[in-house]
Amino acid sequence: MIASPQQLAERALKSTRSPDCIVIVNASNSANLRWAKNTLTANGVSEGCTVTVLAFDGDRVGSVTGPAATLDQVESLVQAADAALSSASASEDHNPLIEAVESPDWDESPGSTGIEVFSDFARSLGAAFGRAEAEHRILYGFVDHNVTTTYVASSSGLRLRHQQPTGHYACTGKTADLSASAWVGAATRDFVGVDAEVFDAELKTRLSWSNRQITLPAGRYDTVVPPGAVGDLMIEAYWNAGARVAIDGQSVYSRTGGGTRAGEQLVSKGVRLHSDPWAPGIECMPFVATARSSNDSSVFDNGLALAPTDWINDGVVRSLIQTRHSAQLTGLETTPAIDNLILDVDSGSGTVQDMVAGVERGLLLTCLWYIREVDPQSLLLTGLTRDGVYLIEGGEITAAVNNFRFNESPIDLLRRFTHASTSAPAFPREWGDEFFSRTVMPALRVPDFNMSSVSAAL
Repeated sequence: MIASPQQLAERALKSTRSPDCIVIVNASNSANLRWAKNTLTANGVSEGCTVTVLAFDGDRVGSVTGPAATLDQVESLVQAADAALSSASASEDHNPLIEAVESPDWDESPGSTGIEVFSDFARSLGAAFGRAEAEHRILYGFVDHNVTTTYVASSSGLRLRHQQPTGHYACTGKTADLSASAWVGAATRDFVGVDAEVFDAELKTRLSWSNRQITLPAGRYDTVVPPGAVGDLMIEAYWNAGARVAIDGQSVYSRTGGGTRAGEQLVSKGVRLHSDPWAPGIECMPFVATARSSNDSSVFDNGLALAPTDWINDGVVRSLIQTRHSAQLTGLETTPAIDNLILDVDSGSGTVQDMVAGVERGLLLTCLWYIREVDPQSLLLTGLTRDGVYLIEGGEITAAVNNFRFNESPIDLLRRFTHASTSAPAFPREWGDEFFSRTVMPALRVPDFNMSSVSAAL
């Protein structure tokens, strides 16, 4: 018999032989549509429930994660966690478990979604297909919507619940001869107001910029980096802001001679990089829920409340991602990771289009792809441009150019940029699909963005 998440959690706590226990239940529902060559190709829905059992005995932990829908299945996970505890060694991140806190909605059922979430969107998509076909464009893309409800229960009295909707859409448009490609995408919590005809019109405009195509060499270019691409770069800056790695001298946040750069001016004044679980439109889980310990997380911190956090404020490093354990090493406040990110620039104003109008000769990027770290101590990254790099001449888009490989550090970019737009919701193409979609970013104008080599990719 299928059990509720609350029943699974309570049975796990009741059946464990360990002195203490934390149970994390993730109940998820998802729906998606996919299309290619102006035709729907697939749609589907899925659901699942994953349970993590953490068995504690002082500073030792046994952890097991697996699917579970019945009480018998969760008891099997408990037995495996208890067995893992018996052979576990001491954990250096040991801290007392978080004391009793209960969410007012603990007793509520998991949230859900279904194909119906795309009802309005599907109608506009059909109209977009018709127009694209008539105007010799080919559309490929998908929409995805997921609702994950997380329950955290512990022997110390935690009873926490959080419901997280996550959605996004992405569409690539190509000319009929496949000689040009353009991409649009965005994140959404509920698909309200998402109109396929609007993004098809944007694709039409971008593909028209490809009527003239020229080849440029590698080099440094005055470049407008749009909010989504800025988001991908800033996510890298955020993910690498772990206190433990900084203490060990292995990151751009490490101080020469030892310690971290907390309190130091790292980037330009007026730059603020921050997270807030309650930021409108990008709300996220307001407490820690982690199945394993790492440099940046600790299973002992499960249930710890999250708060608005400045990582960088006025260009100064204010906080690093850390657990209660690493905070004891750094002497800084405990500031766990939060599942959203906001970049604000005091001087930021206008839009990407306004920024383009101010460029005499330069480039407008669309998005970045295949981003990888080259040097952790400077946070030098490499990656590719994709689906549209455009030449700006006299403040106007005049042509499409070839793709490039770039080499840049997001920290260095925050020192060198000359202009920023107003921050707005952004969808990072590289990391937004699977890992991190809740961002608010400006566009940045960088006078000497390093296009290190030419790429043959379309």
